[in-house]
Amino acid sequence: MASRHGAIHVATITKTHEGRVYTSYLLRRTFREGRKVKHETVGNLSHLPLPVIEMIRGALRGEAYVPASGSFDILHSLPHGHVSAVLGTLRKIGLDRLLASRPSRNVALVEALIVSRVTSPASKLATARGLNAKTEFTSLGQILGLERADEDDLYQAMDWVVKRQHRIETKLAKRHLKEGTLVLYDLSSSYYTGKHCTLAKFGHNRDGKNRFPQINFGLLCNGEGCPVAIEVFEGNKGDPTTLGAQVQKVRNRFGIERVVWVGDRGMITSARIREDLKPIDGLDWITALRAPAIQALMEAGAVQPSLFDNRDLAEIVSPDYPGERLVACRNPLLAEDRARTRQELLAVTSKALDKVVQATRRPNRPLRGTDKIGIEVGKILNAHKVGKHFKVEISDARLSYERDEDRISREASLDGIYVIRTSLPKTLLDAESTVDRYKDLGMVERAFRDVATRSEPPSSEDAFRGLPQG
Repeated sequence: MASRHGAIHVATITKTHEGRVYTSYLLRRTFREGRKVKHETVGNLSHLPLPVIEMIRGALRGEAYVPASGSFDILHSLPHGHVSAVLGTLRKIGLDRLLASRPSRNVALVEALIVSRVTSPASKLATARGLNAKTEFTSLGQILGLERADEDDLYQAMDWVVKRQHRIETKLAKRHLKEGTLVLYDLSSSYYTGKHCTLAKFGHNRDGKNRFPQINFGLLCNGEGCPVAIEVFEGNKGDPTTLGAQVQKVRNRFGIERVVWVGDRGMITSARIREDLKPIDGLDWITALRAPAIQALMEAGAVQPSLFDNRDLAEIVSPDYPGERLVACRNPLLAEDRARTRQELLAVTSKALDKVVQATRRPNRPLRGTDKIGIEVGKILNAHKVGKHFKVEISDARLSYERDEDRISREASLDGIYVIRTSLPKTLLDAESTVDRYKDLGMVERAFRDVATRSEPPSSEDAFRGLPQG
């Protein structure tokens, strides 16, 4: 092995004294001083077993060491580094102490579930197999003393932790929330293929799995996107109707009275502001307007293209929102993308409708019947979500359609434009910061990806054990 101070090697020195041969193994540094080559002894290895000396000699040469036959055998080797990193981080941030003040088997089982979720997400059965001494595939089971744990133990640990959830969330709130804090809140869902869950209902399905019922779950995070509390709701419960329970949770259970709620346009609606937020002193909000409300502002002249001549952000006022600030924003890249996407979808839909028109005119077995033609047209209009932009007339033997250019033009006028709505005065949060705080909702979406894996739907009533019902 070479260094800027010379090469390190193992030298074998043999000497004879009174008829006996003595062999020494010296760790030496060889270096050049002027024109002379000199040797410096760094250490004496003679006391080590010869196989160890040879291993050191080979390592210094950069060779992979192969043990001599019979020196030792590798019976079992387990991956450890990633497990150590995740478990070490978990304990460094004090997550184990949030679960309980004292170590216990239940704490170890929950730690195993968390680490496994990060390193290799799997079912409870697969996770248990990874811990068991006979089937383990990492060092996690040995580190936590869970070599005999099975899936029933893991489910029991989930039942244990759900009983402590309020206590855990209160500890998290003390750590991550304070008076005047921002709270990010959003709702997501996961479709469900079982038959025995009372929470699974048909509702607005975000996964596009309309054939299955779903379960909704609301995630509450602090301003930096750190999850603090989660709650499960029935699958047919609308996003805005869950907000009131979260407001009461923060005020009553966490003891925080002054809060700025940040939610998307589907969560913090005008009705929720009027019923859940305005009546309570100390509550403010940041949300966004829906497209019809933005269109109304444009028709009233409050939002005009000239607002964005110099910059893509401007504060506006409207008598429809007394005591509130509105920040109009324009994203040119988003505008271009939406315009391009709309034109592509309109073209695909027109082409598909043309085929139905041709089917009604073909000489052999033409498509007939208002119901049959309507079914085909309905499939096409629903496929790309642009049916609202077409005017369609159907008779027993004929289909005609045209694009609704006025409606298309009205929608296009909103491309890339969004309006942020807030009750906070400018002295507390300027326009740019208000927009940034609304964009922070993206951190909740990232947190959702850690809470539920949509590609693997729950298949039994145990899938959401460990989460409180709303």
